[in-house]
Amino acid sequence: MKGMGIIVVKVSQIIAPVIFLFGLYVIVHGHLSPGGGFAGGVIMASAFILQILANGAILPKLRHEEHGLEFLESAAILGFLILAGLGLIISGSFVFFANFINRGVVGQLISAGFIPIENIIVGMEVCAAIATIFIALVVFKDEVSE
Repeated sequence: MKGMGIIVVKVSQIIAPVIFLFGLYVIVHGHLSPGGGFAGGVIMASAFILQILANGAILPKLRHEEHGLEFLESAAILGFLILAGLGLIISGSFVFFANFINRGVVGQLISAGFIPIENIIVGMEVCAAIATIFIALVVFKDEVSE
């Protein structure tokens, strides 16, 4: 896959970190405002996709990144299950995914127990999944066109 012109590359280098930070903001504030793990994860993945489209794809490098993203996706799913299991064990109420962290003051950033932690894990998983799907499509397109 061929990269874009110098202007597009430079603008994407400036905009991609801003998009990524906005995705982190949506994830962290997901329990206070619209958003959360899924929406923030898709926004963060769009920053990676923008970089791939602007700079072009080198097939061996993309395959290596795909394996790293698959590992991150699996680790996030495992973290989600561990968090849910801890709720089952620690809360004592035998409820899967029970909130076992003390809640803070309503309306503040740390006010929802472990829901922000869950949003972060879901955001990591969604970001890795969407980026992996995009990379797999790019690799498949390059293999078919050869």
